[in-house]
This record gives sequence, C-alpha cells and structure tokens, in this order.
Amino acid sequence: MTMSEVELEHEPSTTPPKAPRSATWGLTWHGVRTVAVLELRQRVRSTRWIVALIVWFVVVGGITLLTSGAITALSSGEAFGERPSNGPLLFGAVTFLVLGLGLLVTPTLASTGINGDRNAGTLATLQVTLLTPAEIAAGKLLAAWAAACAFLVASLPFFGIALALGGTPGTALPRVVLLVAVLLAAVCGIGLGFSALTARTAGSTVLTFLTVAALTLLTPILFGLTYPSISRTQTVEVSTVPQDWTGEVDAECQVSVQQRTVTHTERTWWLLGLNPFVVLADGAGTTEYTRFSGNDNDPLGAIRDGVRELRAGPTIPLDECWTDQTSVDDRTEAASRTPVWPWGLAVTVLLGAGGFVVAVRRLHVPTRTLARGTRVA
Repeated sequence: MTMSEVELEHEPSTTPPKAPRSATWGLTWHGVRTVAVLELRQRVRSTRWIVALIVWFVVVGGITLLTSGAITALSSGEAFGERPSNGPLLFGAVTFLVLGLGLLVTPTLASTGINGDRNAGTLATLQVTLLTPAEIAAGKLLAAWAAACAFLVASLPFFGIALALGGTPGTALPRVVLLVAVLLAAVCGIGLGFSALTARTAGSTVLTFLTVAALTLLTPILFGLTYPSISRTQTVEVSTVPQDWTGEVDAECQVSVQQRTVTHTERTWWLLGLNPFVVLADGAGTTEYTRFSGNDNDPLGAIRDGVRELRAGPTIPLDECWTDQTSVDDRTEAASRTPVWPWGLAVTVLLGAGGFVVAVRRLHVPTRTLARGTRVA
C-alpha cells in the first residue's frame, strides 16, 4: 500500500455527518418546560406585556358593557311577552370580539420567537446545550400559547355576564374557550414557522398577519367572487301555492316545472368553512337547529345554520310553498345537523403543525445555509 492510498483512505469527508433523528425530534417535558419558563420570565419582566393585558381587559370589558347597554336599549321598545333573551346576542358579540382581538395579538407573541433571539445573539446559547431543536421549538410554542391564553382567561368574566342574561346553554362556554385556545395555538405555530424562515422580525410578523387575514377575510371574499360561476339557469321542479289562491283557506302546494337560477353552493362552501369565525360559530353549540324558527337573536347559531345550508346546496324541488312551513327536506335536515367546524379547525391546526415542523428543521445544527447578514452568536 502506497502513501497516496493511505492518504486517500483517511481523507475527511466534506459532507457533514447526519445527526440521529432523536437528536432533532427528541422531546422531554424537562427540556420543553425549561425553554418555556425562560420565555415566560422574559415576558413577565417586560412591562409591555402586562400593559397589553390590562388594556385588553379594559377594552373587552368596555365594549361588552357598551354592547349590553345598546342591546337593552334597542330591545326595550318590544312588547314584554315577545321580548327574546339578550344573552345569546351578547354572548356572540363577546365571542367574536375575543377571537378577533386574539387573532390580532397572537401573531406578535409567536412571530419573533426564533429570529428575535437569533438577532439578539441568545439563540445559539440554547442550540449548543443538550436541548433538542424540537424541545426549543415546543418550549417557545408553549410559552407563546400560554401568553395568548392569558388574554383569553382575562375575558372569562365577560362571558359570564353574557351567560347570566340567559338564553345560552352553559356548555357553550367551555366549547368556545376550547376552540379559541386551539385556534390561537395554531396561529402560534404559524408565527413560529415564519420566525424560523425569515431573518427579520418585521417580515415574520407581517407574514403571520397575512396568513391570518387570508383565513378570516380572504375566504368570504373568494366565496363571493365564485358565486356567479356556480349559478346556473336550469329547468327544475318548484313547489308553489296555486296561482288562484286567495289566502282564505289552507292551500295545497302544487309542483310545476320552471326555469330558475340555481346556485350550487355545495361546491364552494368549504371556503367559508376555513374561516375561524365560522369554525367558532359552528362549534359553539348555542341553539338547536330549527329550519323555520330563525336565530335572529343568536349570531352564532345563525352563522352555523347558514353555512350548513350552503353546504347542503339547493333542494330540488325548490320549496316555495310558503303556507307549509313544516315541510323540511330530509337531506337538508341531515346536512344541517352535520358539523362544519372539524374541517376548518383541522386545516388551521395543520398549518400550525407545518409551522412547528419548519421551526424544528431550521433550528437543527449544524446549519447548512444561512441568509446573508444572519447573526449566529
């Protein structure tokens, strides 16, 4: 064996060795708790977070009291025997207010978790310890979610005020709190993923806000834009009252064949199902479904019933027999009892899980490539 052959055999490889999977995805409660406690201590020491929590309580409380007063004033003119309970209306208003403000606050809590520490030079200190990338990401996610849930807990007294007015089942509160908590956790995961992908905190925050805006604002806009494309003029059977009906006696409905514009909303309902507000309204479980009772005083129930009927699509023959308010199509009735919220919640959670996976992979060391100007330590 020559000297050159020995040198070739011992020549070091230029490819970095791959770390075992457990070194990246290994999870222990001790590691996750350590990172989460460090993150939460930094937030508690910051007066901005405490001020934000106080402002949240004051804003939600003030809007709740103003809304309650406005609802009471508007309903004071109705007859006493016909006056419905204001509880469901106030409960829906508080629910949407808490979710809306939560979707505005949460991106700022999670979208700077990784690139913020990297810019401050503290991320490398965690990466060189025995903590795995999964533990670092999970700890930061848990801390951001706990901070977001603190705002949710601060809103519980105002949910109690709405429940005290009556008309809303007690089971609606834990369902709403659980759904809001899961949605906020998913947003935290999305923000954490963007924080790992971008070098600047402003960029990750903007991307997180854009994702939240796409789910909340873009989905109903797209549904409205696709409405003309799913409308067709076709020959259908229509159940109507006789043309010579005078209204003096009960009319027997007649079925005739007519040309009508039919909108097949069963093809695009899923766009609305992605909306977090629809997810929350559908999963709140405030009132039982009744086709002709109406949910004018329950915004959560009205949104739920409306989206479920859109998913069912048009009922053929078209029911325009206004004298028979008890006839309910079996297919529409069954579809209206099938929940929509699992679809939207699953997509949102998958987005959050994807962000978490991206964060774990970007926290892996040694890092192959870094963006220009990225600080390491």
